[in-house]
Amino acid sequence: MQLLLALLALAAARPWVGAELHWCYEIQAKVSNYSCLAPDQWQEDCQKGRQSPINIVTAWTEVDKSLGCFSFSGYDAKHKWQVTNNGHTVMVALPNGITISGGGLTAQYRATQLHLHWSKELDRGSEHSLDGERFAMEMHIVHEKVPGTSKNKKDVRDSKDDIAVLAFLVEEGVKNDGFQPLVNVLSQISQPHTEIEMTENMSLWDLLPEEKKLDDYFRYQGSLTTPGCEEKVIWTVFEEHIELEKNQILAFSQRLYYDVQQKVNMTDNVRPVQRRGDRKVSRSQAPGQLLSLPLATLLAPTLTYLTVGSLR
Repeated sequence: MQLLLALLALAAARPWVGAELHWCYEIQAKVSNYSCLAPDQWQEDCQKGRQSPINIVTAWTEVDKSLGCFSFSGYDAKHKWQVTNNGHTVMVALPNGITISGGGLTAQYRATQLHLHWSKELDRGSEHSLDGERFAMEMHIVHEKVPGTSKNKKDVRDSKDDIAVLAFLVEEGVKNDGFQPLVNVLSQISQPHTEIEMTENMSLWDLLPEEKKLDDYFRYQGSLTTPGCEEKVIWTVFEEHIELEKNQILAFSQRLYYDVQQKVNMTDNVRPVQRRGDRKVSRSQAPGQLLSLPLATLLAPTLTYLTVGSLR
């Protein structure tokens, strides 16, 4: 009898044993006393070897000449977006008719939703990092492969590129008027599982850099960054960043909450960087773009010549 009571007490002290708990981010696990599954406890495919996000070491990337320009269709269409606080992030459900092709993709992809990751610290809110540097936020536009459009007819079952995500790193800068309508509605979806239809029409181009600046990007094979972390994502991380004013960035952490009681601010909703392993990270090369070498390395021979000449 005493043994049974001891086991019951142990189960009560550790509520995750024998029960499937909901996943959460590290900051939630800390404040909730580990009553949810932190990233190192995520299940399903989350412990496999081709996970996302990663740290992109630019010196190790290889230029892939097949990574050309993207073709964006419907990105300029204006809509009244449905915006949701889903308990983990702000998500915008995108209407039909928005697609991408090109960019080294082997099929056409239809946009389904966009969402963001962020922190109240301006160097801790992105999921991906470049040479170890993280950014204030990261925006993901999620696309699903359109059936019947694949150029590779063998790639029908067990595809590793069913989803294409365009990732944009966000840094502090000037006020971004295109983003402001989205920032304005955050206070109306403070609690999880609330949603609102925006009163203003918006297009994806309202949020993004100019199309001509999107020729330079990194590409690798990875996974979703939330459970079940399925390894079926072709990732595109753009070199051109989005700029938001500091107050616009902080609005996400200040106005949104993980809980209905509004005690835990929604911030640091990022998965830690995962091991790259033996995966190749490629980069595009726009026409006329120099090889991926530091500027100082490219200019060194010229500077040496000029210096020697001036000493004669």
